[in-house]
Amino acid sequence: MSVPAPTTTPEILGAHLVGSVNLPDAESVLRAAGDHLGGQLRRIPDGEVGERFYWIQFQTFRFDATPGLARVGETGFKIRDTFDQRPFALDGGVPADELAFPDLGYATAALDSYGVFRRLRDEGAIPGDTRFQVSLPTPAAVVGAFVVAEDRAAVEPVYERALFAELDRILDGISHEDLAIQWDTAVEFALIESAKIRIHSLTPWFTPVLDGVVERAARQASRVPEDVQLGYHLCYGDVEEQHFVQPADAGNLAAFLRGLLAAAPRRIDFVHLPVPIERDDAAYFAPLKGVEVPAETEVYLGLVHHEDGVEGAERRIAAAASVLPRFGVATECGFGRGPAERTAPLLDLHRAVVEAHARR
Repeated sequence: MSVPAPTTTPEILGAHLVGSVNLPDAESVLRAAGDHLGGQLRRIPDGEVGERFYWIQFQTFRFDATPGLARVGETGFKIRDTFDQRPFALDGGVPADELAFPDLGYATAALDSYGVFRRLRDEGAIPGDTRFQVSLPTPAAVVGAFVVAEDRAAVEPVYERALFAELDRILDGISHEDLAIQWDTAVEFALIESAKIRIHSLTPWFTPVLDGVVERAARQASRVPEDVQLGYHLCYGDVEEQHFVQPADAGNLAAFLRGLLAAAPRRIDFVHLPVPIERDDAAYFAPLKGVEVPAETEVYLGLVHHEDGVEGAERRIAAAASVLPRFGVATECGFGRGPAERTAPLLDLHRAVVEAHARR
């Protein structure tokens, strides 16, 4: 694809880690991020290690332990021979609004990792002005992925309350000046695109779909206090490093972002958007031109791909610069499900891309 010459050299803000990192534990992730990227990161996640390694899949174990929900259908395929993909349905034993989910695991993991983060920061392994990033799934993502279509509308508000309770525990246990919350918004783009993912057919349970997605995102924003940084990771899925559908362009990402910025009751500090590896053309980024992004909102583009390194990232940066004068860099999604030997080179690749622009 031809690359247009940007009218200006873009300002590269730094790097962003979406969430998952393939290293054995939180300390390994935090140390590696500090060592390889240091001051290029405004926030560091704990790598979504342990049971969280495959994003939301571990939530199925919580659903298994919730009276009133039951698996339905024939035994299907398992992801990595671990996660049963049969969906859940209300079994009639408990009214939907009385479902009592167990500890979902997000707050416990965040509080444990925050202790490691503080220790490493005190040691100087992490720059002092770096925030601890907690990535949370949206309720619609979990319910959309794991509950049968006819029960999603009933289960979603109950699961939302449980997830917001996890958020409240995080807010109570982590200093707000140290904290950033990122809402991972992925299944919503399957709903917007009317796509089918490998788990099972995913159809919207609310209309208009885009309006419903934005309304939910604004509600998520309302739960995060102003003194905590707030961001959104927009995603087209990552099942075995594959999107559920390739975006034709950034049009739906732009529509969501425009709606969110208008509807959110508070400041949005950062947003991350994916960029497919083959999209080094200005047409992909063109829909973002009409989005008025406030100066206080950092945009990160997932244009770093291990397959083509700095050279490929530079092509995509040049195309993006035709629309966006200021942005940071990231991968399309987390890289916790890629091979472990790729982790350090990917961190170094982020650094090399940022440093190439810092020298200009």
